[in-house]
Amino acid sequence: MSSELLWAVLFLMIGLATGAALGTFWLRINTNNRIVNRETRARLLLEEARSQQKEILLQAKDEALRIRNEAEVELKESRLELKKQEERLQRKEETLDRKIEGLERRERQTHHRERQTEHLYQEAEQMRTRQVQELERISALSQEEARECILAKVEHEARDDAARRIRAIEQATREEAEKTARKIIGLAIQRCASEYVSEMTVSTVNLPSEELKGRIIGREGRNIRAFEQITGVDIIVDDTPEAVTLSCHDPVRREVARVALIKLLKDGRIHPARIEEVTLKTQHEIDQIMREEGEQVAYEANVQGLHPDLIKLLGRLKYRSSYGQNVLQHSLECSLLAAHMAAELGANINVCKTAALLHDIGKAVDHEVQGPHALVGADIVRRLGRSAAIVHAIAAHHDDEEPQTVEAFLVQAADAISGGRPGARRETLDLYIKRLEALESIATSFQGVQRAFAVQAGREVRVMVQPDTLDDLATIHLSHMVAKKIEENLQYPGQIKVTIIRETRAVDYAR
Repeated sequence: MSSELLWAVLFLMIGLATGAALGTFWLRINTNNRIVNRETRARLLLEEARSQQKEILLQAKDEALRIRNEAEVELKESRLELKKQEERLQRKEETLDRKIEGLERRERQTHHRERQTEHLYQEAEQMRTRQVQELERISALSQEEARECILAKVEHEARDDAARRIRAIEQATREEAEKTARKIIGLAIQRCASEYVSEMTVSTVNLPSEELKGRIIGREGRNIRAFEQITGVDIIVDDTPEAVTLSCHDPVRREVARVALIKLLKDGRIHPARIEEVTLKTQHEIDQIMREEGEQVAYEANVQGLHPDLIKLLGRLKYRSSYGQNVLQHSLECSLLAAHMAAELGANINVCKTAALLHDIGKAVDHEVQGPHALVGADIVRRLGRSAAIVHAIAAHHDDEEPQTVEAFLVQAADAISGGRPGARRETLDLYIKRLEALESIATSFQGVQRAFAVQAGREVRVMVQPDTLDDLATIHLSHMVAKKIEENLQYPGQIKVTIIRETRAVDYAR
């Protein structure tokens, strides 16, 4: 049993040794085969790398050759461009050299000419001095005296030439302007075909009987004192039969007093309490009438958006008159005229008709505020929110401000047309005569005037001049001077025509 085990162990060891030897041998064979395979693969890779190296070298040589050729081409082009630039610079240098030489030559010529000019100038000065001395010796006049004579002659010729040109320009302008103005004004007046009546504020109240004068005065004058205190109007009770006179500078208060007095006379109850009651009611009625009149006039003039205070002030003008012309109707007429003229001339119609309607608004408060009514009215309109163009046209309609816009001139023209048309205003005989005498005295105040006549109700002044003293050109200058002096010294509606008449008579006798 033990021997078999021993032999088994021995065989086992021998098998193990044999298997190990065989495994080692097989391992060595496999290792050698792998080495051989790797060497073979390495040789193949080396051969392949060598073949690729040749191709890369060939490509590198080709690329280097190409780059070299391109560099040589660029170098040639750069050399050519550099050569061209050198040639251009050389030509520019040659051109500059030629220009510098030309400038130096011109500078030498200029210096030479300056010296010649200076020499000639000195010779001319010497010659002029000799000529002046010779002229002074021949004419027996000094240089200053001769200059004055020449200047006087030139001035006279210039004045004559200016007068001729002024006459030609005025004639052409007058012909064209008269046509256009006549057309525009004619159209405006024709379209403004409303009927206007010259009204005066009534200050006399007729009485049914003389007995009412005593009732107006009352016991110990209490009624008349209460009436005057409440209304602010003076009652004049004199010897005029069946009439009393109301006196007050405020036309509205005078109208309130007139209507209240008529109501009291109809009622028959005249005492202080009744006077106060009737006066308050009448005041409200007159305020309502003024508001309605203002709204009616604004509607007829097609002026919208007026402030209520402006409407009320417009209504106050119903009881105000100027030279016998009702101011409210005059304002409406001016508004219509200005609107029509603005439409013809392409001016701002709204500004013209609004400014013309409100141009005399200052007359509604002129007894309360000091200053020209144009400026007072402009200030009122400005404070009540109207535009600057309307304010300027109102302020400038009597030249209290210098007119600066077409609308301002149109408002002036409309005011002059409305006030100057026949029958619009009336003057007292004394004022009329004084105005005509003032016109004639201004015309005769100039040298060379023989006589002057104011004709056409003061719308024209005709001046007779001495033909030996003034020539035809001087008469043109005289007409401008007379017109300017009339503008500076007189106030008048519309315009005044100045006509200068120069008559030359030739007299001989047949024997």
